[in-house]
Amino acid sequence: MENRKTIAVLFGGQSSEHIVSCMSAVNVAGQIDTERYLPLLIGITEDGRWLKAPSLESIKDGTWRESQIEAVILPDAVRHCALVGERGRWEEVRIDGVFPVLHGLYGEDGTVQGLLELAGIPYVGCGVLSSALAMDKLYTKIVADRLGVHQAGYESVKAEELAELERVVCRIEGRFSYPVFIKPSNAGSSRGITKAGNREELKQGLMEASRHDRKILVEEMIEGREVECAVFGGGSEPVIASGVGEILPAAEFYDFDAKYFSEDSRTLTDPELPGNAAEIIPQIAVKIFNAIDGYGLSRVDFFVKSDGEVVFNEINTMPGFTAISMYPMLWEARGISKKELVTRLIEHGLSRPGFRAGRQI
Repeated sequence: MENRKTIAVLFGGQSSEHIVSCMSAVNVAGQIDTERYLPLLIGITEDGRWLKAPSLESIKDGTWRESQIEAVILPDAVRHCALVGERGRWEEVRIDGVFPVLHGLYGEDGTVQGLLELAGIPYVGCGVLSSALAMDKLYTKIVADRLGVHQAGYESVKAEELAELERVVCRIEGRFSYPVFIKPSNAGSSRGITKAGNREELKQGLMEASRHDRKILVEEMIEGREVECAVFGGGSEPVIASGVGEILPAAEFYDFDAKYFSEDSRTLTDPELPGNAAEIIPQIAVKIFNAIDGYGLSRVDFFVKSDGEVVFNEINTMPGFTAISMYPMLWEARGISKKELVTRLIEHGLSRPGFRAGRQI
């Protein structure tokens, strides 16, 4: 047991997806093979404190936030450690790898990945560039445009433009018919996303989105079924895609509450889709993952129209890992258990290019 590698599991964070990250971390940490790895549970509070969670149970019930033991990963590229302790009495804990189970801003956007690159500690998932690109919906769309991938028409708006709100509304109405969707460019789990069926709702939606990000996307509405595809690999590992999963949301669209808190929302693996959508979607998912220089894992979301036409929606570089999340479900449908999946992700992270035995090269 003393030869086990220490894997820091980061969770929580300062984004609006804090609670989802905690839910995901329970499932990731609970599936770690403790005969091979020694988990170090590090929670980041909503106000930015880094704390050592005493147990998995403390993440489940939220009491980890009361911990008096701090645990901060150092950017020092020689020491490869976290400082763990309280009241200034620190102990260096060597870290062999990190599983950053962080969703949204300040975790899934390249910021934590940059810290780990500085520290020379290998980690699970996409790197700085791919994380930042995928987190920013506007730039993801620019990449998809360059690939020639079909996606919803969109208009970008900066928060400062809302000082002349009527002009912005007229521009959007000149491009699209109602209804439209309004999204913060940098936000996840459908935070800040609204649907507008008229001018007043568009104004309200723009203001709501601006509370989450200064860049806003307004998209045409796509009539279609919401589906997702899981991707794994990169580097020396071939990139593979799962089958397709379908979302059956309880709400009018798949908003935050419908994703994580509604018992009426359902997910299906390998649904029957029109045309050859089931064959095309995994191919496009891999294409987009490679285009952003993805590594490790991602979930790629699409719409499928009634005639079988596939429309790309977005890519998530640290998809949810909750009990009802599609990413692990899609691999389970391919015979890969959650425990095996977590092991594969950790091993893939430990072997990421540029790192060797915990030392950056």
